[in-house]
Amino acid sequence: MVTWRRTLYALWLAQLLSIIGFNLRIPFLPFFLEDLGTDTFESQALWAGFITGGGAALMAITAPMWGALADRYGRRMMVLRAMFVASVTISLMALATSPWHLLGLRFVEGAATGTVAAATTLIATVVPKERMGYAMGMMQMAVFSGSSIGPFIGGILADLIGFRATFVAAGGFLFLGGLIVLFFVTENFQRPEPKTTEQQATQVSTWSIMIGASMLAMMLVLLVARTGQSAAQPLVPLFMGQLGAEGSAASFSGIALGLMGVTSAISSVILGRLADRIGPRSILIFAVALAGVLYFPQAGAQSPLQFIIAMGLFGVAIGGIMPTASAIVASLAPMERRGIIYGFTNSAMSVGAFIGAIGGTLIAAFIDMRFAFVVLGVSMLLTAIYIRFALPKSLDHGRQVVPND
Repeated sequence: MVTWRRTLYALWLAQLLSIIGFNLRIPFLPFFLEDLGTDTFESQALWAGFITGGGAALMAITAPMWGALADRYGRRMMVLRAMFVASVTISLMALATSPWHLLGLRFVEGAATGTVAAATTLIATVVPKERMGYAMGMMQMAVFSGSSIGPFIGGILADLIGFRATFVAAGGFLFLGGLIVLFFVTENFQRPEPKTTEQQATQVSTWSIMIGASMLAMMLVLLVARTGQSAAQPLVPLFMGQLGAEGSAASFSGIALGLMGVTSAISSVILGRLADRIGPRSILIFAVALAGVLYFPQAGAQSPLQFIIAMGLFGVAIGGIMPTASAIVASLAPMERRGIIYGFTNSAMSVGAFIGAIGGTLIAAFIDMRFAFVVLGVSMLLTAIYIRFALPKSLDHGRQVVPND
């Protein structure tokens, strides 16, 4: 097997296990907060939002630093760091006796983890350019599959073994993912040599790349997309309760998020391959616009079943955004700068996660939960219009089908 394929598939499995671990807690987090003393809907929504968004805020600050270290010392090392630290922080949540304990551990988790950015950077440096859409689609398939399996398993485990034991199980998934990277993922990394004065004078700076119109457009896409995903996570269990699933809100939430993950996983591979053939720009514009439209059925749902179906359809659109966006970023970033460039794009996603978690729960607590989905839909549609004009048409192309190398 070609080395890049072996690395891709091993990292796919490790990322899948890690995302399952991260998502085990989503369906029951508001209810665990109730056990810790938050006894009103408003307080549960706000605490869930701050805990979800708190780690993202610190990740937005530290992600470029980890990316720069990846460029200097190797990307595999950063993946190992992210998975093993997350394993410890999530396991320690089982010992929490106050919402503040969860918030503090989320701060540590946000500052020192970031498995998706680390894995994406590694893949972007080992996979051939003509297979980048497929590879990014595979990695997003791991993310979305984990996002679907995690809440489903988490909801069931919470009901069967309790909240605290489920946190320990989540840490175990991340630890196993780290072991797979440790023993099966390889990287032919060579530390860059110091550049001469002439080379430094002619090379394009990282900031010049970041402030280019195309890269700024990608930062906006990733920010808005992550805002929507982050806003939904703490809201779904509470919304399920409002729709009449009070006794089984955790399980219904796991089903809804799980179905979205399944459709996203399938879509990410299909649309990632299609992007390799016709170019990622058109696929990205289509996916962002479709996601905007599909927020409105979620806002109008009148029963748990309607909301579950709406989430499943929404996953088709979300599945096309991340692999095409990641492929475009790879095409815009020089090989030796991809660590720090992906660090900055991860910062954009982390800012989106913070805005979504805090903004979505504030809207839900003080205005209306349905209105939060409407705001997200309008934001996605406006973003689709913007990138339609900001991204050059040269990002779209036709090419011959690449054989299974």
